[in-house]
Amino acid sequence: MIRDDAEALRTAAGLAEEFRPGACGRDARRELPRAELDRLTATGLLAVTVPAEHGGADVSAATLAEVFRLLASADASLAQIPQSHFAYVNVLRQQGSPEQQAFFFAEVLAGRRFGNAQSEAGTKHLQDIRTRLITAEDGSYRLTGVKNYSTGALFADWIPVLARAEDDLLHVAYVPADAPGLTVTDDWDGMGQRTTASGTVELTDVAVPAAHVVPHHLTFTGPQLHGAIAQLLHTAIDAGIAAGALAEAVEFVTTRSRPWFESGFESAAEDPLLIQRFGELAVRHRAADALLAAAARAVDAARAGLDDDSAAEASIAVAAAKAYAGSAALEIADALFEVSGTRAALDSLNLHRHWRDARTHTLHDPARWKIQHIGRYVLNGTRPPRHGLL
Repeated sequence: MIRDDAEALRTAAGLAEEFRPGACGRDARRELPRAELDRLTATGLLAVTVPAEHGGADVSAATLAEVFRLLASADASLAQIPQSHFAYVNVLRQQGSPEQQAFFFAEVLAGRRFGNAQSEAGTKHLQDIRTRLITAEDGSYRLTGVKNYSTGALFADWIPVLARAEDDLLHVAYVPADAPGLTVTDDWDGMGQRTTASGTVELTDVAVPAAHVVPHHLTFTGPQLHGAIAQLLHTAIDAGIAAGALAEAVEFVTTRSRPWFESGFESAAEDPLLIQRFGELAVRHRAADALLAAAARAVDAARAGLDDDSAAEASIAVAAAKAYAGSAALEIADALFEVSGTRAALDSLNLHRHWRDARTHTLHDPARWKIQHIGRYVLNGTRPPRHGLL
């Protein structure tokens, strides 16, 4: 059990140092981080958002964001795996009945992991959810559908499934990973985040008791932080990728790069043009971290006094941080090669994993729409929509 925010941060920092040395090899071999995820779970870090009244540390959004940033700086794939776990713990916080909260929070405290079965391929758009919950005669449900990009499902004890009931309203069904009719296939072949196992979940007439179904549609009927919290963790992953790429660039240039012959210096680290570029990259990195921290504070402030205005401010703060951190991660991961030189391009070094992770992760949802909502909010005072992706 982790008792408080300070312990959560110490634990995450320690795990990042443990996981960093093996991250390059795991990515190169596409070796799934089962042992590392078990180690992460064993520390109690996955239970830190369980409410205090249920025995959890109930850490702040600022702490949770920093936990993800630290982990992603070491291994972006590993950090991505529990993102949905925390999102669906939050669903229970918002819409779970007292009985559901008591049961599932106890599961999380006991080390059970949530995956996700949310997105679907081949539909009209992201929110065109075809997976269906059909009511049975005894009041339970039958669940049928196909889910893609199901990060965490392969490692999960429970798989939250986003589905529509017969009235077309969104629900989340929490399904045991070994439920009859549920199949998880590790068919993820993304160029980045290679070891997230973000594959396919198929559900064929899966039985779900009513006690395991949460009315997620109610989340969006009033002020909410579901999207802001989920997006905050994505932002932290991007900021972590930026930090990891910058650290790798510093290590390479100071230990392996040769100075350009025109510089007149004995080492690449003395080259004033490289010093200038590293200064620029450091500013980008610091700005991403600062926006992440500011967004987390906005989320914590909104949690303390949730209304339309505080929810809007939190969503806009997170959107700004996410848009900036994504571009910073891409720029720094690309500049790693610019500052390091030709040898950095050797495939055997696998330095391109930072760019591949950044490019893949930043495709999750488009920054251009975040900028649109920020502009409308600043110019016209238009609050962002409550669709859970901002």
